[in-house]
Amino acid sequence: QMQLIESGGGLVQTGGSLRLSCAASGRTFSDWHMGWFRHAPGKEREFVASISGNSQTTVYANSLKGRFTISRDNAKNSAYLHMNNLKSEDTADYYCAARWATASEYQYWGQGTQVTVSS
Repeated sequence: QMQLIESGGGLVQTGGSLRLSCAASGRTFSDWHMGWFRHAPGKEREFVASISGNSQTTVYANSLKGRFTISRDNAKNSAYLHMNNLKSEDTADYYCAARWATASEYQYWGQGTQVTVSS
């Protein structure tokens, strides 16, 4: 019903920026809420950010406010995560996910893209 493919990860220096992309396949992409999560080795998966179908509502993890920005382009069936002033603690595998507005949990997940911040 929904396939998500992340891209844009890589190696970046501390203080640098990176934009992750999530390409989605499926009907009525604008009806899906999109989210970004990350999972670092030895740590639990954590929520990064989410955005509603019409981009009206965005939510960020408190620790990431001001550095990360989530956005989407419904015409391109894509969601994005722009990361600024990257720190070594941002090193992780990043995953995009999708859910209906009425769903309590994210229903579909991408395969992940790795972000490594050197310091």
